[in-house]
Amino acid sequence: MTRDALPNIDPELLRSIDVDALAGPHEPRHAPRLLVLYGSLRDRSYSRLLAEEAGRLLRWYGCEVRTFDPSGLPLPDDAEADHPKVRELRDLAEWSEGMLWVSPERHGAMTGIMKAQIDWIPLALGGVRPTQGKTLAVMEVSGGSQSFNAVNQLRILGRWMRMLTIPNQSSVPKAFNEFDEAGRMRLSPLYLRVVDVCEELVKFTWLTRGRSAYLTDRYSERVESAEAVSRRVNQATH
Repeated sequence: MTRDALPNIDPELLRSIDVDALAGPHEPRHAPRLLVLYGSLRDRSYSRLLAEEAGRLLRWYGCEVRTFDPSGLPLPDDAEADHPKVRELRDLAEWSEGMLWVSPERHGAMTGIMKAQIDWIPLALGGVRPTQGKTLAVMEVSGGSQSFNAVNQLRILGRWMRMLTIPNQSSVPKAFNEFDEAGRMRLSPLYLRVVDVCEELVKFTWLTRGRSAYLTDRYSERVESAEAVSRRVNQATH
């Protein structure tokens, strides 16, 4: 990635990831696979612009990044799981080793568009949780003063989906002031926090992905057979 792609970065201070400090010698060394979700369909969507800004940084850090476009995704339960957009989202979720969720705050909460994407990612496929052990970073944008409602809700969802949510997060208030006409985020302490979140997400992904199976190995699940787990998690809800 060229210097022009990150015009607000001081190249002397942006450091590449020391993989040897985070991953063992026999752990995977391929580029971390990260999925980015954003929560608005507006033409000038600040959550999308923030997601794109983060995607550039994640690529600089050596990650393979894919961003899901939520346009055309049906409401949860308003289509079958073989709907093309649902299949695309689920395939990306399965492909990924970590995620970044970026939501606007609307009426004091994450948007329905953001929640719909998360709701279409199943908690379980058979006896397997497709998000378990993956890393997660959360960000939000708002049109008013700084708030943390959306990122707090995203953290709850990440925990419910058994994801490893990193400590750092980003909240961008008055987002209309933070992006230029070209859609690039202006240099400010808010931008520096975005860089911090991206760096931390990459580090935690390198640190945990090779150990994910062990970190999420639980006694209660070993008690049950895989067949019993599958029956329990797929039983009809009354």
